[in-house]
Amino acid sequence: MSPTKRTRGLVACFNGRLLYSCSIIALSQLNFGMDQSAFSNTQAMPAFKQQFGTYDEATGTYVLETVFLSLLNSVIFVGFVFGLVVGNLTSRRFGRRIAMFLMCLWALLSAVLLITSKTPTQAITGRTIAYVYIGMELALVPVLQSELVPAEARGFVVGTYQSGLLFGSLLMAIICRGTSEIKGHGSWQIPYGLFFVVPSILAVAVWWIPESPRWLLTRDRQEEALRSLRLLRQGAYTDEEIETEFNDIQKAINTTIKKGNFKDLFQGTNFKRTMITIGVNIFLQLTGQNFSSKYGTIFIQSLGTVNPFVMSCINSAVGIVTVLLTQYLSDKTGRVPLLVAGAFIQTASLMTMGGLGTVENPPHSVRTGIVVTVTLFMVGFSLGWAPLSHVVAAEIPTTGLRDLTYALGSVFNIVIQWAVAFSVPYLIDESHAGLGSKVGFIFGSTAFLATLFSWFCVPECGGKTLEEIDELFLRGVSIRHFRTASLNSDLEDSKAGDAVKGSISKDNVSEGTRAL
Repeated sequence: MSPTKRTRGLVACFNGRLLYSCSIIALSQLNFGMDQSAFSNTQAMPAFKQQFGTYDEATGTYVLETVFLSLLNSVIFVGFVFGLVVGNLTSRRFGRRIAMFLMCLWALLSAVLLITSKTPTQAITGRTIAYVYIGMELALVPVLQSELVPAEARGFVVGTYQSGLLFGSLLMAIICRGTSEIKGHGSWQIPYGLFFVVPSILAVAVWWIPESPRWLLTRDRQEEALRSLRLLRQGAYTDEEIETEFNDIQKAINTTIKKGNFKDLFQGTNFKRTMITIGVNIFLQLTGQNFSSKYGTIFIQSLGTVNPFVMSCINSAVGIVTVLLTQYLSDKTGRVPLLVAGAFIQTASLMTMGGLGTVENPPHSVRTGIVVTVTLFMVGFSLGWAPLSHVVAAEIPTTGLRDLTYALGSVFNIVIQWAVAFSVPYLIDESHAGLGSKVGFIFGSTAFLATLFSWFCVPECGGKTLEEIDELFLRGVSIRHFRTASLNSDLEDSKAGDAVKGSISKDNVSEGTRAL
């Protein structure tokens, strides 16, 4: 067991190289948030409608056809899944840095297509390619972050996956607010042109990020792995602590599995870890975040109480503050209490929304109350599931199967995300299901299930190294006892070694890189 755990504060965990690495990796998520906000805002700009819409003689204005909007916001999931698979394969085969460099090339290609778009088809193609970048990022970023940082800082650093998205969204919203005053195509081309900035910086800066020591060890490159770990720890940790951490990582990898295939995800103790990862990804999307993020502004506008764009900014600001608080607390209080508290707040806010929605001809006070529940929902989501789902999904799998397990969970994430995004308009629209605010009953029910899942099915891994998490799973420690379970000092001499040998036959371990 590494002596580096629980011995220093958050700031003391970082040397210059680790701080640089985490900052550059987190920067990539800024681009995701900018993408979401840019397309949400530019679709309302007159010049964008003139370029990609059709002229409506009845109103004397240009409008975007429904089929274009549908394709622009649904075909992207094809690029998302493709990027996820490509990112997983590339990262496993060639390493984390090569994968990050290649995803930047996809982003630059999409930026060229978007800024030069003349037709709806070109715009749809450009955005779909942009989501190849985002899919690769999802496959790579949380995994790499979890592998580079010490246990004491893992929750905070992996949580930047969500805070980076929110900062990017807010930044682009401010930019689009300014460019919306521009007459002509510059109003939407300037925001799209900014898609060049982040991937250009990343494509150069990534080569100064040390390769993941854990990935190097799975490729039997011990000297390079030790050199990489020293770059990430020297100055913050003693040589003895670095050597101990390196030995712990090496023992855990030798005891478990180096290069697994898809079948190994469902064998032995890996089955439980795979199910937890899938469950976390499913509930991330089933608790209503898609309803809030994609349709929240339109929903608030339909209530006719407050300016929906002002509320959008308020909700974004609330989300950023709450996520930053969660990042700080997750390595102190642990993941599970925050997940439970967040899901409980989501349940309460959504059920309240549904209850208020049952009022016939609701007065202004009731409609205002519904608006407040949307903000409370954002507090709950940002407190737990928004940042911590990625933390849990990245730290639960064993090292040799982390890429595959995380990618499989992400596939469920994307499929559920698409299904919810497709269904919500039909659920709230008066001409279809017409549920309106009563949709809160649906998502409130799934949020309650997420509360139960958090408490009974998610092991508390805060403050534990990835190798200690391996040991606890291999010893068969129950999920409820993860927080307090004692740890052995040597995996090879512990019962964990016998447990894993009984649950995973190394003769069946693939030496290739077969994936999804």
